[in-house]
Amino acid sequence: MTVHPITIWGEPVLHQRAAEVTEFDDALRTLIADMHETNDAAHGAGLAAPQIGVGLRVFVYKFRNEDGVPPRGAIVNPRLTLSKVSGAAPDPEEDEEGCLSFPGEGYPLRRAEWVKVEGFDGDGQPLEFVATGWFGRVMQHEYDHLDGKLYVNRLIDKYAKKARRAARKHGWGVPGLTWMPGVDPDPFGHGDHDDDVHEHDHSHGHGGHGHAGHDETGL
Repeated sequence: MTVHPITIWGEPVLHQRAAEVTEFDDALRTLIADMHETNDAAHGAGLAAPQIGVGLRVFVYKFRNEDGVPPRGAIVNPRLTLSKVSGAAPDPEEDEEGCLSFPGEGYPLRRAEWVKVEGFDGDGQPLEFVATGWFGRVMQHEYDHLDGKLYVNRLIDKYAKKARRAARKHGWGVPGLTWMPGVDPDPFGHGDHDDDVHEHDHSHGHGGHGHAGHDETGL
């Protein structure tokens, strides 16, 4: 297994629709194993293939949930059916997301409360489950990557402006930018010991997705 560099906002593969997987072979299983290894090194709750420069419809996750779904897995060619998304303003404490491809930043975003997930595992076996709460958020976040969207594309204007300012400050928005998990400083402030399966913890306010220093996790 190999840890890969993580692409940053501006890399073209992040901003275009990924291709369907057509072969469930050893190459796909190696890709999934590498994605898990990279996600672990980055202390992520999830990672999509475009985030390591591969334009295929695959994502992995590592998130403890209450939906009867294994806390670690991969989903190939996913299809999502969402509940209605509230039109209320996002809560700065409860709705804040982070992203490994927009590293070190976090902004509130409303998501659907539950989502039906259909797809396949790495061996081509069908998967189907309903994900709720923060686990559902992880599914929505990773699926967006496969359609060429980052969560910052969905922010309300107030936070979208902040995200654009952050991108300019960091010099993002151009091809060729990456960061290397386990080598570069962790953008969300995790240490090497932070390798547990992620879960939403109300005692942190941000549920593992708040500002750096509040146990933020990128997706």
